[in-house]
Parts: sequence; C-alpha cells; structure tokens
Amino acid sequence: MKRTISKPSAIAADYVAIAVFALLARAAHRSDDMPFTFTGWLSTLWPFALGVTLGWLIVRQNKGGIIWAVTVITGLVIWGLRNQAVPHWSFVIVATVMSALLMLGWRAVAGLVGGKKA
Repeated sequence: MKRTISKPSAIAADYVAIAVFALLARAAHRSDDMPFTFTGWLSTLWPFALGVTLGWLIVRQNKGGIIWAVTVITGLVIWGLRNQAVPHWSFVIVATVMSALLMLGWRAVAGLVGGKKA
C-alpha cells in the first residue's frame, strides 16, 4: 500500500525546512552586524516563512516546485526591500539552491519512503 504525506504534515515540513535554511544561513554569516541569536534567526526566517505561506495559499495543494519558487522569490524580494538593494547574485544562488535542497529534498525522501511522489 502506498502512502502519501498529509497536507498539514507537508505544510509543517515546509516550515521546518525553511526554518533550518534560516538557521544555517544565520550560523554561516554571523557577525557583529548579524549575531547568531534567536531574534537574528527570526529576522532571517520571517521573509521566507511568509513565502511558504503565500505558496500554500496560491496552490492549496502539495506542489513543491511552485511553493518553493514562491518562497524564494518572496524571501529575496523582502530582503531587497529591507536592505534597499538587489541581493548579490551569490546570495540568490545559495538561497535558491539551499531552499530547494531542503524544501524539495524532504518531498523526494517522502516519495522514496512512501513509494509514491509526495
């Protein structure tokens, strides 16, 4: 019998994935201006978490690629607005790749474990 992940579990997994993404980003780039603190992590997290929310509101089903794209675009646009600058190309690449690994990665693992695409 093939199993699929429930919608609430998929939504939660996306939030966990993006929370891990923000934690890794904050840890990798800690400095005096960007300390590795809980509030610093929240500052990094919320734009991308808002993107997860928007992605799920737009598609209303587990369409990982669309949710991931909305998440990255929303997070980077908010970053640009907050910093009044276009994000550096390297930041765009790293944010895109890492969020894809985490948000699409859990879906791939769930699909393998469950025997069906998540």
